[in-house]
Amino acid sequence: MGKLIIFSAPSGAGKSTIVNYLLSQNLNLRFSISATSRLPRGMERHGVEYYFHSPEEFRQKIAAGEFLEYEEVYKDKFYGTLKSEVQRILDEGGNVVFDVDVVGGCNIKKYYGDKALSIFVEPPSIEELRCRLEKRGTDSPEIIEARVAKAEYEMTFAPQFDIVIKNDNLEEAKAKALKVVTDFLAK
Repeated sequence: MGKLIIFSAPSGAGKSTIVNYLLSQNLNLRFSISATSRLPRGMERHGVEYYFHSPEEFRQKIAAGEFLEYEEVYKDKFYGTLKSEVQRILDEGGNVVFDVDVVGGCNIKKYYGDKALSIFVEPPSIEELRCRLEKRGTDSPEIIEARVAKAEYEMTFAPQFDIVIKNDNLEEAKAKALKVVTDFLAK
């Protein structure tokens, strides 16, 4: 059976950049596409970046027990990991990599235990995080403020993860992530 690599971080900390880098390496990693009830941003497509569902559809899948984990991150903004998505990757012989919120990351780690490695990507500071979110240009000032407030709370989860990588230098953070993931997969 394949292994599972869980990446969690506050929005804007750089976890998606690090995950995309790892996916480009020869590690047999397959990205677990999360489900969400938020609207697509930019050029995002259903079944590629996320499985997009309405809040009602998402609630129906929760009731049917289709999620490994899920969280209502903001009102009517659900994110979750479909059990079928993880099983599909494992059945194909791949190692699963997750890009999930901190509560989801903790829940997946509890479910899989030693078969999973949980990594928390920490931003250099809350101020730097705010700047990164503003530079993205994808969210309104109100949404950015909500994300910053949420980030302060999410930072308190870092000690629950197997590894914490501070992303104050992207190249160093990518190198550290590559080493810990490679070592974990070699076990």
